[in-house]
Amino acid sequence: MQLIQILLPLYDNIGRSFGEELYTQVRRELSERFGGLTAFTRAPAHGLWKSEGKTHRDDIVVFEVMAPDLDRTWWRHYRRRLETIFRQEKIIIRARDVEIL
Repeated sequence: MQLIQILLPLYDNIGRSFGEELYTQVRRELSERFGGLTAFTRAPAHGLWKSEGKTHRDDIVVFEVMAPDLDRTWWRHYRRRLETIFRQEKIIIRARDVEIL
């Protein structure tokens, strides 16, 4: 079983908040494809990274889905689509094996 996590920003690169419609769309798409999802949206996580000598910060929410297999091609295309609609250079999507106990 695979646990796939999608880290989505709350603000664009100039600090404008994304509308709730984008997150609703992502929830709907993932729920329909994977039969459900978990969204961590109440207390945004804070991401920090360095680029060109500067420290950058993002407030993010995390969406998770579980799938029996990892369709890397589908996820690569979906990541590119998310990067376009959220106007980001890179959206992080990560996967890990999980064992259901």
